[in-house]
Amino acid sequence: MLETEKELKKFRDYVIKESRTNLTKLKKNSSKKLYNSLKGEYKLMANSFSLYFSMEDYGQFQDKGVNGKFKQYGAPYSYTTKMPPPSKLDKWIVRKGMAPKDKQGRFISRKSLQFLIARSIYRNGIKPSLFFTKPFEAAFKRLPSDLVAKYGLDAISLFNQAIEQPKKK
Repeated sequence: MLETEKELKKFRDYVIKESRTNLTKLKKNSSKKLYNSLKGEYKLMANSFSLYFSMEDYGQFQDKGVNGKFKQYGAPYSYTTKMPPPSKLDKWIVRKGMAPKDKQGRFISRKSLQFLIARSIYRNGIKPSLFFTKPFEAAFKRLPSDLVAKYGLDAISLFNQAIEQPKKK
């Protein structure tokens, strides 16, 4: 079991490290909230093990994407009738330092900007970043074949068990 534990720890640490790196590279790390929320736990039993990753709920939407009303990404989540709440974008707008101007050179109010961004997200969705999926799949491919065979692991079922799925939008 010592080798199994060593491999699971290596797997967990790699997935978290690479996911965090991806968040930074993809510029999806403005508040560091998602970055800091990435956690992984494993538990070894006599004939099995469990592996669990957790993150902020919105991390799933950033990773898998969200289909917009007019633009589809093949994502498991979709905006159908409601836009995201504009007020939830306020802190993000401030962190990004957004202060666009209209054609007359006047600043657009923050409420208007919130609405315009929320409408754009509703229409165009959120493009999948796969910030978590890619490192998970890469780490799975690197698992020793005897470990995969011993536990009859399948990448898709392990992924689905390891990540708690949030409610659909």
